[in-house]
Amino acid sequence: MSDRPVLEPTAAHPITVEPTGAHVTVSVNGEVVAETDNALTLQESTYPAVQYIPRGDVVASVLRESDTQTYCPYKGEASYYHVVTKGGDTVEDAIWTYEAPYPAVAAIAGHLAFYPDKAVVSVA
Repeated sequence: MSDRPVLEPTAAHPITVEPTGAHVTVSVNGEVVAETDNALTLQESTYPAVQYIPRGDVVASVLRESDTQTYCPYKGEASYYHVVTKGGDTVEDAIWTYEAPYPAVAAIAGHLAFYPDKAVVSVA
């Protein structure tokens, strides 16, 4: 059993996951790598909202698994992907995902999120 803390969202640290309700496009180095009408918006406390894109709406050929892993006591263990563009550029650890998120954010399972400093995420 892990000795890592597992925390539940509270009024002091709220987390919500809701359908975005708009079209979301993600580009890396000018190349569209994801497009969906089924994104989820995760809002955690005072952090900027994050778009979680269904894995099936991300261009699979651009994904390369990374060895990077991080832990969030509210969401669980995150794994990462690099993005390799058609032009051959590799953007390291551009994507994170929670394969088995904690129950409070279970809806983000099977979804990928992009770092805003490594991708352009447009909601229209």
